[in-house]
Amino acid sequence: MQLSGKRVLVTGGAGLVGSHLAKRLSEENDVTVADDLSKGTRDRVPEGVEFVQVDMTDEVDVAEVVTENLDIVFHFAAYTDTNYSDPRQLFEENGEMTYNVLERMHEVGVTNLAFTSSSTVYGEAPMPTPEDYAPLEPISIYGASKLADEGIVSTYAHSHGITSWVYRFANIVGPHQRGNVIPDFIEKLLSDPETLTILGNGLQEKSYLHVEECIDAMCHVVETADDDLNIYNLGTRTTTSVNTIADIVADVMDLDPEYEYTGGDRGWTGDVPKMRLSIEKLSALGWNPTQSSDEAVRKAAEQLYDELRR
Repeated sequence: MQLSGKRVLVTGGAGLVGSHLAKRLSEENDVTVADDLSKGTRDRVPEGVEFVQVDMTDEVDVAEVVTENLDIVFHFAAYTDTNYSDPRQLFEENGEMTYNVLERMHEVGVTNLAFTSSSTVYGEAPMPTPEDYAPLEPISIYGASKLADEGIVSTYAHSHGITSWVYRFANIVGPHQRGNVIPDFIEKLLSDPETLTILGNGLQEKSYLHVEECIDAMCHVVETADDDLNIYNLGTRTTTSVNTIADIVADVMDLDPEYEYTGGDRGWTGDVPKMRLSIEKLSALGWNPTQSSDEAVRKAAEQLYDELRR
């Protein structure tokens, strides 16, 4: 499907990935952003893009934005641990949003969906983890909610004619981001330049992809993969440790803090200590990242430091 001259809806379009995608697609498409602003902010929505504040768990609100004239829906709206302390609410509302979107798409005849899933659906899997790895055993409620969402997407793809592209993200980083290790470190060091508290033991090691490359990859997948259900890992072939992220952030800020650790091999319950996705399927489709995980982290750190110190 060529992403040019299309009528596009981006749910969660005021968030990190959604806002960058909306900006990219608005150059050649008619784009609407729908967001409840529980995590994203209105000023992230690009100029010239229609914005509608809606609650995607409300069927009436969903009907307002998922209309028959759409060519494709990019469904990015989701709650994470940083939104809710209530895991049951997180799980139920993520599923409700995805079901509402797909049910409404089927009702009005919209037949293309792109959905953001997560590496967390794999749980603690061998690395690099390919898309056909099984069994999928998430260890967090967020991961479980994304796996459940994938099940709903699969059902509508195979039984109701909605061509679907599912992205299993590595850690996506970039400007305007909050609630992630990079802005967390920057904010801590702005408050106390001498000491940095690191969750876990600092040896957690994961793959990081800059949001600009993430958008490139997503668009490439939609334009080149054409099965009923298309599942792709999006990430890099490299990893970065939390200690290395701390070193990069400190270097960007020209600081030399002492590190203190909370201990343990993971930062929180449900945290996967090590993650690297196989991107060979994505590579075979003709797309490869140009930045390593370290380079993506440094670029994001520079952008976020410029924002947060203002």
